[in-house]
Amino acid sequence: MANDNKKEHVQVVTDKSLQFLEAYINNPSPTGFEWEGQRLWLDYIKPYADSHFVDNYGTAVAVINPEAEFKVVIEAHSDEISWFVNYISKDGLIYVIRNGGSDHQIAPSKRVNIHTDKGIVKAVFGWPAIHTRSGEKEEAPTLKNIFLDCGCTSQEEVEALGIHVGCVITYEDEFMVLNNRYYLGRALDNRVGGFMIAEVAKLLKENNKTLPFGLYIVNAVQEEVGLRGAEMIANRIKPDLAIVTDVTHDTQTPMINKVTQGDLSCGKGPVLSYAPSVQVNFNKLLVKTAEENQIPFQRQASSRWTGTDTDAFAYSNNGVVSALISLPLRYMHTTVEMVHKDDVDNVISLIYHALLSIDPKHDFRSIK
Repeated sequence: MANDNKKEHVQVVTDKSLQFLEAYINNPSPTGFEWEGQRLWLDYIKPYADSHFVDNYGTAVAVINPEAEFKVVIEAHSDEISWFVNYISKDGLIYVIRNGGSDHQIAPSKRVNIHTDKGIVKAVFGWPAIHTRSGEKEEAPTLKNIFLDCGCTSQEEVEALGIHVGCVITYEDEFMVLNNRYYLGRALDNRVGGFMIAEVAKLLKENNKTLPFGLYIVNAVQEEVGLRGAEMIANRIKPDLAIVTDVTHDTQTPMINKVTQGDLSCGKGPVLSYAPSVQVNFNKLLVKTAEENQIPFQRQASSRWTGTDTDAFAYSNNGVVSALISLPLRYMHTTVEMVHKDDVDNVISLIYHALLSIDPKHDFRSIK
């Protein structure tokens, strides 16, 4: 039976916003090489902020009320997993190592872009034809046997294209909308987070909201290799509060164990985390905000750490009150990552309303 009291979904993402999201997802921003994506993001968010800055490694920060003493961060990370050229064989094949948590099992037959000082070089992850593997024990893709073919037949020919050890490699797959329900593409982890925090800034501006604190909208680099960008920028900003947004696993597809991974679904709302780095009373404020604004939400528990930039902020500067709002995502670290359109709207709404409920004088400690 339908719930007549259920609040009608409020669409937040506009057609113009969606154009930016598509361009932003399609632009490659591999870990350590995020600059072009950061330029796009800053160009989009500048009209909604008072100032901005970029640190030495590329973390971009837009600021509202930069003179305020009390500082609140909303944060996402901008980098995507990728590969590095590691070895070029004499016959012109290229072997790789990971840059972040790239999945070797999805690599065979994928088209890629090799980024060189001379521009993009196209290549493919080759793989022996099924005919040549018949009758023998199947060999699974591993880091030791996947390779790139860029159409060259010698090491010298490869190097003449500008390819060298250390060149970064990204997949060329691009953004699409699936069944008018899901946003799909590579690197939704977590450039969709950067998109959502920019939309929060846009809502604040369009609704003429004045905040009683400084808001630092942070698009951090190098999360995929150990939360490094967040570590650096947390020490620079020295915030009082931090709301981090990242993706988490939708667990409704085959081969995922809900007993160990939890029961989370795309389309059922933002996910609020319970973990040592998530400050318990700040998390209660987010729960209350969701309930008061009839924003659907889900819950997730993390045993020791969240594995997100929340951990970096929480344990910086003698302890920063931090919480995590996650977006359910299918097929993480593949080129077909999927998130539900309604969830994106609701994460934006939850962060927006949470900011409006923050009082700089509030003491989140349980023992005063």
